[in-house]
Amino acid sequence: MRTRPSKDIIVAIDGFSSCGKSTLAKALAKYLGYTYIDTGAMYRAVTLFFLQQKIKWQDVAEKAIADQLDKIVIEFKYNEEKKKSETYLNGENVEEEIRGKAVSDSVSEVSQIKTIRQRMVALQRRAGQNKGLVMDGRDIGTKVFPEAEVKVYMTADPEIRAQRRYDELKTKGQELSFEAVLQNLSKRDWHDTHREENPLIQAEDAIVLDNSSMNQKEQFEWVLEKIQKKLNQ
Repeated sequence: MRTRPSKDIIVAIDGFSSCGKSTLAKALAKYLGYTYIDTGAMYRAVTLFFLQQKIKWQDVAEKAIADQLDKIVIEFKYNEEKKKSETYLNGENVEEEIRGKAVSDSVSEVSQIKTIRQRMVALQRRAGQNKGLVMDGRDIGTKVFPEAEVKVYMTADPEIRAQRRYDELKTKGQELSFEAVLQNLSKRDWHDTHREENPLIQAEDAIVLDNSSMNQKEQFEWVLEKIQKKLNQ
C-alpha cells in the first residue's frame, strides 16, 4: 500500500466536459491517499432535485432557489463492491440518474445560478480546510481554491471528447447519436465559459494538459510527476 505524502496539498483540476477530469482526479487521490470530491456530481445532484420537483429554475427567484437548497443533502459514499464513490441525494443513491441525458442537458444552466454556485463553493471550501484533497470541476483553481499548490487545466479536441462521451453512454445502454452528443457538449462548453458566475477559465498558474492523444496511464503519470515535484520542494 502506498505511504501517504509527508505533507498535504490541494490538487485542483479544471477543464472542459468529458476530458476525463473525474477519472484522473480519483486515480490521483487513491494513489496519494487523499480525499476526492466530485464537484460536478454536486451540481448534477442539485439539477436532478430540481427536475424531480419540477422546479423551473429559469423562472424562480434567487430566494426561492435558496429555500430549495435548504432541502438538499448531498453525500458521497464509497461502494465497497464497485470500489468507487457514489453520490447520494437526500439519502438516495442517484449515481446513475445524475449521469443521464436529462441531467446532462440541464446541469450547465443550473450551475450558472449564483445562489447555487455560492452554496456549492462554500461546501467545497469547507471540505478542503485540512488539505490532502483532489478536487475537479470548472472553477476549482480560480474560485474555490485559488491557493491550491497544484492546478491542472484539462482540454482536448471537441470531437475526441464527444466520442469518449458517446462510447461511455453506449456502454451504459443509452442510445444517442454522435451528433447529439457533440451538440450537447458544445452547448455545455459555451455555458461553462460564458456564464457570469465563476466561468471556466485557465488559472494563470495552472499547467495545461491536452489529453487528445494521451491514454489514462499517460495522463496520470504526467500529472503525478508535477505533484511529486511540488511535494519535494
